[in-house]
Amino acid sequence: MTFDVRRVRAGYPALAGGYAYLDGAAGTQLPDPVIEAIAGAYRAGLGNSGGAFPASRRADDLEAGCRQAVADVTGGTPEGVILGPNMTTLTYRLADTLARDWAAGDEVVVSRLDHDANVRPWVQAAGRRGITVRWAEVDLSTGELPAAQYDELIGPRTRLVAVTAASNVLGTRPDVAAITAKARAAGALSYVDGVHATPHGPVDMAALGADFYATSAYKWSGPHVGAVVADPGLLRGLRPDRLASQSDQVPYRFERGTLPFADLAGVTAAAEHLAGLDDAAAGSRRDRLLASMAAAERHEQQLFAVLTGGLGSMSHVTLCGRPARRTATVFFTVAGYTPRQVAERLASRGINVWDGHNYAWELTGALGLRDAGSAVRAGLVHYNDRSDVDRLLAAVADLG
Repeated sequence: MTFDVRRVRAGYPALAGGYAYLDGAAGTQLPDPVIEAIAGAYRAGLGNSGGAFPASRRADDLEAGCRQAVADVTGGTPEGVILGPNMTTLTYRLADTLARDWAAGDEVVVSRLDHDANVRPWVQAAGRRGITVRWAEVDLSTGELPAAQYDELIGPRTRLVAVTAASNVLGTRPDVAAITAKARAAGALSYVDGVHATPHGPVDMAALGADFYATSAYKWSGPHVGAVVADPGLLRGLRPDRLASQSDQVPYRFERGTLPFADLAGVTAAAEHLAGLDDAAAGSRRDRLLASMAAAERHEQQLFAVLTGGLGSMSHVTLCGRPARRTATVFFTVAGYTPRQVAERLASRGINVWDGHNYAWELTGALGLRDAGSAVRAGLVHYNDRSDVDRLLAAVADLG
């Protein structure tokens, strides 16, 4: 297994600008093959789907290729890939659809660890239907989401359990498989937010026990396209609002309006790019993705140990959470500075980080950080290297 970060970085034109891009948790940069795939689709000429002419057939092919690519990334099937502008929009759409079958006395379970996009759509849908919402709580000292609490939260009237595969601020990777197994035993569906988890290691939605798995390509070196993956048989039993003229077939019945065909070409190119991160990876694209993302995860975790070790040694820095298993994402505060001031100081030195709640609305509230500007988030992805980490540590040390 080989992972050559210098080779990987050379494929990202934005990295030549001299900035340390430690903002990947909010969206990654695009490599040349993705940029060229999008531009190439436009150069070739595109029509809307379903036509009798070549430009339309090219759009159809790009759409089919994108569904297969997302299926390869997640371990799903292309017939179960719903495409849309982003995870938030798609989750609202699925919440509206699923809630039609909920009745008084039913329950949904959400967690305070999650991005608000996997909380608010379910809470609001439950409110409209008069459904009880139960909350899974975070151990605030560790940042863990204990799976044992779900024994009390899930019951015979639970209809859906929404849980993240990784916290987008603390990096916490809860025991999703244990949680979804409890949901399945009670006859409930599981909706897993994989937006933050997908860029940081191999994904197998079946092993996670996810009935629905949501992801966003712009978090894994693709363009702004979201997807929710599910078993086609499950989707066939759901009836979302749609135009009378729209196909009633799965997954098309869930997709409102024309898809961004050129961007779909970029999603496919991003999946292929990720599959090639490990020079030694072989086999199908799915096989190569599993090997390459495992190699990328090892690379990220090696750098992350340096990052957290360095920040943790600084007396003026407070790290939020210490989960046992996490993505390479750190959330911290610096004494004497607001999070925005820290981000501005780092930006002046060519280092990109995020400040604020980062849509972890419930978690930052529970931590008592939200009203004070929350914290600073730095996240590593596969194209970051030791120089990025060293620059951040030096800049934060100078704030002490």
